[in-house]
Amino acid sequence: MKYYFINKFETNNIDRLDKQTVVIFRDYNSKVLDKELILKLKKYCNKKRIKFYLSNNVKLAIKLDLDGAYIPSFNKSTQHLAFTLKRKFNLIGSAHNIKEIKIKEIQLVSKIFLSSVFKKNKNFLGINKFKLVSNFTKKKIVALGGISKKNIKKLRLLKSSEFAGISYFE
Repeated sequence: MKYYFINKFETNNIDRLDKQTVVIFRDYNSKVLDKELILKLKKYCNKKRIKFYLSNNVKLAIKLDLDGAYIPSFNKSTQHLAFTLKRKFNLIGSAHNIKEIKIKEIQLVSKIFLSSVFKKNKNFLGINKFKLVSNFTKKKIVALGGISKKNIKKLRLLKSSEFAGISYFE
């Protein structure tokens, strides 16, 4: 499975995706999410048979009957645990360290996006530290951060066959 983060609706990017890709809409710049845009994206992804998740708003994702929700590492809330989730609704989340992994486990996510594998930022793990940190959970781990067509083969070194990103898809 591949996960593609988007912050705007561009059909040409979605058209190139296969059915093994999940689109995650995240718009951290806007204070209010555009429900019409989200519904348009949902409809387009459904037409293409691509799963569609909303970032950082579990309640809205449930209300709009999306496939799932993504909980970013900075979101430590457990309010969504009070909501009734549909059977096929999926919760995923990201973490950068062991403490955040434990928070994601409490939030009951099914998969944890561990960052950053290749992108050299303040959360940079690299391959060895990524493998070490991923051993602290039994949840499925998804590689995140700096994954491109040039370094995609290096993912074989990790126990994670799934990955997420932006640059790989563009």
